[in-house]
Amino acid sequence: MITELRTFITVCRHGTFAAAGERIGLTQSAVSSQIKRLEESLGFALFDRTGRSATLNAAGQTTLERAEEICALYAKLGELPEDATHSGLLRIGAIASTQSTLVARALEALRKGFPLLRVHVSPGVSMRLMDDLDAGQIDAAVIIRPPFGILPDLTWQTLVHEPYVLIAPADAPGKDWRALLQAQPFLRYDRASFGGRMVERFLRREGLAVTDAIEVDEIPALIHMASRGLGVALVPLVEAHLPLPPGVRMLSLGKSTFHREVGLLQRKPRASPPVVAQFAQCLREAVKTERRKSRPAPPR
Repeated sequence: MITELRTFITVCRHGTFAAAGERIGLTQSAVSSQIKRLEESLGFALFDRTGRSATLNAAGQTTLERAEEICALYAKLGELPEDATHSGLLRIGAIASTQSTLVARALEALRKGFPLLRVHVSPGVSMRLMDDLDAGQIDAAVIIRPPFGILPDLTWQTLVHEPYVLIAPADAPGKDWRALLQAQPFLRYDRASFGGRMVERFLRREGLAVTDAIEVDEIPALIHMASRGLGVALVPLVEAHLPLPPGVRMLSLGKSTFHREVGLLQRKPRASPPVVAQFAQCLREAVKTERRKSRPAPPR
């Protein structure tokens, strides 16, 4: 029943069965079947159906409010009471590029304050981790900021802005990033990812025509492909991927530079385990510490 309730909530949030299916990875017919099972179990219709459209009715509106409460309570079943937070379980989602850097530094500090706390870090792309958070499968997610806004029951905390640069083979001729983009095969950051969508918007905004060669969602893979002379790529300059491997060079985009915003997505405090606030604070401190380290030393 929880699965059907979550699907029902997603339909209400996104407006149609088709849109909900795209969000949770189901076909429209599978979403329709789940809603039908829910209606049969409840004994009344949730939507007024006319032709191919379905509109939430009064009973559906009341059920939506109760469904949200039930799913929020279900997500809390595995949590310990507040006074046992120090020895509970914190479930974090994090994109790969932050796990060995920002997240690791924050967890180092968190574990000093909560030595008995158990932490589970789930890897994944930003879209999937956002869905996991919405479904109550994780407590917080360190991801790229969604390009389509934040759901009303979630909150966003910006941590870092990472500039995009052009990565090119070391022997690629020229220093003009525009000319290299248009002359060399293009290694594309997967358009299904948040970061890849930013690249696509940038190319359109700048009116740049590229010759697509390879499309992949892993930034390290794009960098290493460039080092083997397979083409050029637009990637965010990420701490975890530095120093760059031999065989590649990096070109700034100058005034055209755009940035990837990485931050913490979590449920609002009333629906979030107390230890998430501690983790958020550790993330902020980790960012500040790294910024202080990266500042040039004052002249003597």
